[in-house]
Amino acid sequence: MTDFRTPRPLATGDVLSDFRCGVDVLDSWLRGYARNNERSGGSKTMVSVTTEGRVAGYYCLSASSLVREDAPQRLAHRAPDPIPVVLIGRLAIDQEFTGLGLGTALLQHAVLQAISAAEIIGMRAILVHALTDDVIPFYERFGFERFPGSSRALYLLVSDARATLVG
Repeated sequence: MTDFRTPRPLATGDVLSDFRCGVDVLDSWLRGYARNNERSGGSKTMVSVTTEGRVAGYYCLSASSLVREDAPQRLAHRAPDPIPVVLIGRLAIDQEFTGLGLGTALLQHAVLQAISAAEIIGMRAILVHALTDDVIPFYERFGFERFPGSSRALYLLVSDARATLVG
């Protein structure tokens, strides 16, 4: 069984060229944009590496906002306009490491990072835009809810995440 290190920020020495999750847009984003986004402050990428140093999976987070009238009622209720949120912009696992629970571990880590950020700055929810329909159930298992009328946008209230993961 492969051991993975705790997710950590993307580092200059991380080799990204071998990463293959099977979705070209996720592979090319990691190789071509993750470091630029780090430098510009557009997003923060966290990687999980094997004990040998190979990038096995990653996710990225960024601050975002949502116009209240575009939000589901549960998210919009008593929220400011715009609604402050954190966006999980990408989450991918190298094909060699699928089925080992790494996706679950990375999502949980991302949610915990969002909860920590919400202790410092205002944040109402965590958003994700599923790239394909087949990954929607993965997010729903962790309490994410679909936006009405949107097939792939999902949200998780920070208060729900806190109650579920932190207790």
